[in-house]
Amino acid sequence: MAIPSSPIGSTQAEDKTVTSRTPLSLLVVDDEQRALETLRRTLDDHFTVFTASSAEEGLHLMENEYIQIVLSDQRMPGTSGVEFLRSVRDRWPDTMRLILSGHTEAEDIIAGINEAGIWQYLLKPWHPDQLLLILQNAAALWRLQQENQRLTLELRASPETLALRVAKLRQKAKSQAGFDRLTRGSDSPLNAVCALAQKIAVHDLSVLVTGESGTGKELLARAIHYASERAEQPFVVENCGALPDTLLESELFGHKRGAFTGATESRIGLFQQADGGTLFLDEIGETSPAFQVKLLRALQEGEVRPVGSPRPVAVNVRVIAATNRNLEADVASGRFREDLFYRVAGITLNLPALRERPQDIAPIVAEILAQSALPGRQMSREAMNHLVGHSWPGNVRELQNEVRRALALGEGPLLGADLLSARVRHPAPAAGPAAGANDAESGLLRHQLERVEAQLIRETMARYKGNKTHVAQELGLTRVGLRMKLLRLGLDK
Repeated sequence: MAIPSSPIGSTQAEDKTVTSRTPLSLLVVDDEQRALETLRRTLDDHFTVFTASSAEEGLHLMENEYIQIVLSDQRMPGTSGVEFLRSVRDRWPDTMRLILSGHTEAEDIIAGINEAGIWQYLLKPWHPDQLLLILQNAAALWRLQQENQRLTLELRASPETLALRVAKLRQKAKSQAGFDRLTRGSDSPLNAVCALAQKIAVHDLSVLVTGESGTGKELLARAIHYASERAEQPFVVENCGALPDTLLESELFGHKRGAFTGATESRIGLFQQADGGTLFLDEIGETSPAFQVKLLRALQEGEVRPVGSPRPVAVNVRVIAATNRNLEADVASGRFREDLFYRVAGITLNLPALRERPQDIAPIVAEILAQSALPGRQMSREAMNHLVGHSWPGNVRELQNEVRRALALGEGPLLGADLLSARVRHPAPAAGPAAGANDAESGLLRHQLERVEAQLIRETMARYKGNKTHVAQELGLTRVGLRMKLLRLGLDK
C-alpha cells in the first residue's frame, strides 16, 4: 500500500511512496547565501536538498515539491522562522520542522515550540556530524510516523490481514522460546527440570527458578510462559538487582505525573504491561526487605498502586521469579521475607550449573557453530577436551563467549585448542584442601556425595512412609529445603 505523501487537504505537488532507502527531501531556508551553500554541501549526500533564501520562496517551493523535513533560520527579513514554520505546520503537519539559529532568546525558543511545533531548536555555529545525526534522527522519526499511519489505515481496511500477521509473529516467538532452546544432551540433568516445567506450565502456579548466573533462568521462564494458557499475552522482564528501591517501585507499579521530581508524565508499570501474561522478576533475592513488603502486597491482593496515585489498579499476572542466591538461607537470616518466599515459590525449579552437566557441552558447542556466520566449522578433539574439562564459573554464557572467540580468531574449518583463552587451556588449581584435584576428580567426588545424600533421603522417606514433614525434621531441613533437594536429586516423583 502506498504511503500518503501528505494529509488530506495538503497542496504539495503529488503523492509518492517513500521507502526506507529513498533519501528524504530536505528544505533549508536561510537569507544568507553562503550558509545555504555550506549546508547543501554538508547534507547533499544524505538528503535531496532544496534551498530557499526567504520564507515566501520556501512556501512556494513546498507547493511544488514533496518535502519531508524543513530546516529554517529564525532571524530573516520579512517573515521569521517561527512564522514560516507555523504556516508549514498548518498546511503540512506531518513535515518535520527544525530551527537553526545563532540567537538563543527564550521567546524565540518558546514560540517555536508552542506556535510552530518545532522538533528541535539548533544553534549556530553547528558541527557537521552533529547536525547530520540530528537530521537523520528526524528522518527516522518521519518514517516511523508514516509507518504508523499506514498500519492504522491497513487495520481499518483489513483487520483480518493484520490479525494474521500478528498471529504469525506470535507463533514465531513461541518457536524461538520453547524448552528446546535449553540445549542439552539425551542424558542431561536438565531433562528432568524441563519435564517438570512443562508439566506445571499449564497450571497458574508462581515459579521460583534458582541457579547460578548464566545457566539459562530467563530461557526457562520464557519456555514456561509460551507453554502456558497465557502464551498469547505479554512476557515482561525486570532485573530487580539493577535498580534502587524507588526506581524499581516506579518501574514495576508505575507512577503518576508529578509524583516525584522528574516525573513529567504518567507511566504504566510493568505489572500493568504484563496484565494477562507473565512477569519475570530476575534477581529477586537482591531486593530490600522494605521493597519486599510492597511486592508481597501486590502479589497477595492482585493489584498495584502507582506511585502518587490514590487508587490501586487490579492486575492479573503470573509471576516467575529467579535468583542465584540461596533464598532459604536468606529467609533464615531475615534478609528475605518468609511470606514472600512462599508466595513466589509455588514450585521451585533448580537449574544445575554447566560443570554439573558436562554431557551438554558438546550439543551447546555444536549449536553455536551451526548458527554462526560461517557454518561447517568444527572444534578439534583437543579443543573439545579443554571445553569439557573446564569448570565454567560463568556457565553457558561463558561457554558461548569462548566458542565465539574461537570462531572470530580461527581461519580454517577446524578450530584448534590454541584459539581458546588461557583460563580454559590452563585452569588455575582449585583452592583449599582439594588443591591439585582436577575437574574430573572433583566431579566424581560430587557425584559420589550426591549418591550418598540421595540414599539417605530415600531411606528416611521409606522409614516415615513419605511424610515429608517428619523427613525434613529428621534431616534437619525445612520442608522447602527438602523439596529443593528432592528436585535436584531427581527424587521428586
